[in-house]
Amino acid sequence: MENLKVKCPTCKRVGEWFATEYGPFCSKRCRLIDLGKWLSEEYAISESLHPEHVTQYEDSAGKQPDQTDEEGG
Repeated sequence: MENLKVKCPTCKRVGEWFATEYGPFCSKRCRLIDLGKWLSEEYAISESLHPEHVTQYEDSAGKQPDQTDEEGG
């Protein structure tokens, strides 16, 4: 099975990063830079989760993302 090539979220280099112990990051350094941004609150989740968000996904539980109601699920 061929490994998926992805961009490192930190430095944007392309490679088979999921095949490494640091995936999806290319290195320990990039992984720690990303963690530091979360810890310093440079990154943040912009909106709190509301009950209606959960019910929206409960209705589609078990369906593939591209599946419609007519296709089953």
